[in-house]
Amino acid sequence: MNDVRGANRPDMSAFWMPFTANRRFKADPRLLVAAKGMYYRTDDGREVMDGCAGLWCVNAGHGRPEIAEAVGRQLEAMDYAPSFQLGHPLAFDFAAELAKIAPAGLDRIFFAGSGSEAVDTALKIALAYHKARGEGGRTRLIGRERGYHGVGFGGISVGGLVNNRRAFTLLPGVDHMRHTLDLDRNAFSRGLPEHGAELADDLERIVALHGADTIAACIVEPVAGSAGVLPPPKGYLERLRATCDKHGILLIFDEVITGFGRTGEAFATQVFGVTPDLMSTAKGLTNAAFPMGAVFAGRHVHDAIVQGPEHLIELFHGYTYSGHPAACAAGLAALDIYKREGLFTRAAEVSGVWEDALHGLKGARHVIDLRNFGLMAAVDLEPRPGAAGMRGYEAMLKGLELGLLMRFTGDTLAFSPPLIISEAEIGFLFDTVRKVVESLD
Repeated sequence: MNDVRGANRPDMSAFWMPFTANRRFKADPRLLVAAKGMYYRTDDGREVMDGCAGLWCVNAGHGRPEIAEAVGRQLEAMDYAPSFQLGHPLAFDFAAELAKIAPAGLDRIFFAGSGSEAVDTALKIALAYHKARGEGGRTRLIGRERGYHGVGFGGISVGGLVNNRRAFTLLPGVDHMRHTLDLDRNAFSRGLPEHGAELADDLERIVALHGADTIAACIVEPVAGSAGVLPPPKGYLERLRATCDKHGILLIFDEVITGFGRTGEAFATQVFGVTPDLMSTAKGLTNAAFPMGAVFAGRHVHDAIVQGPEHLIELFHGYTYSGHPAACAAGLAALDIYKREGLFTRAAEVSGVWEDALHGLKGARHVIDLRNFGLMAAVDLEPRPGAAGMRGYEAMLKGLELGLLMRFTGDTLAFSPPLIISEAEIGFLFDTVRKVVESLD
């Protein structure tokens, strides 16, 4: 293992880091240099448990040789092929395999290069669907407060995280439903909160305000991830589906985080028994070994658009890297691992241990709420007076010192480890979180 500390560290001036306080980081950098299984290794040789699956994405654990070998073979055989008016076998093979595990009817796959691209693709497909059906006036898109849908202009427009939105000019014709976080009624819920299904009726308020004939689609995360793991109240998604059906609005689930085993099935829509019209995915799609996204479209949506003269392009949309050969190779290898090792249902198998370990933190210093669903969890810390977000940031730093990588958003700590986590490792994770929160001022 190469030690890259001090003078051996790279010149950090050129890389403008995403979602990072660049000056603070570069004054005191934290570098990861290797990863295997459940663990990263730092530049000073320490082992750190990955409590976040990277960024919610390394679902099968790090360093899977099957994926590396598949990508290597494909790069040697053919490094790149365009998907515009040409094709290559792996793109069709991967789409066919994804269709086999898809929620019923969502078996038409459009490839993108990331989750942000997948979300913008889903939004554009929704607009194209209504136009193809002669309802081109349906152009309004509905998101939800506290939602995160990537960083494309479409995604930040329907998204509801204020800091992601305030610095940019957003798309017109977008509205937002209220979020579902309700600490007064649902604090310390185990699994789905009991209260709040009626919040889905906020879509009816927006319909009354704008008219159903102006609304193309409504997009939500089945379990909001980046806002701090917000499971939907019991019955919420069912009511949202019914309202969309009533008014001819397409329902889009953003499963970039929840897809590929995070909630106890391949997709959260299968756990909740509510099927959207479109579903955006990425992250676990290739176990994060290669950038890729995919939109799963209902056949009714696909068939409404793919019609007319056969020689004409039906959807004027796509990316240079749609269906990239190496990405498809990585995805096929990852899918084989998920199936062979039973990882789609692994979260359900350990969810009881996970939930009990999380809720063992009730009463710990500064903890004001705990939330969980599948292999996702959040710990809300009471904000420090006059310094909101500092406890979360300091907790992340302290966790690294103690050998645990955790996500923080404001004063919320979020956890989504690789699905291969053992029960003993779950115990270590939350024992470490207790030490962290008890050490904070």
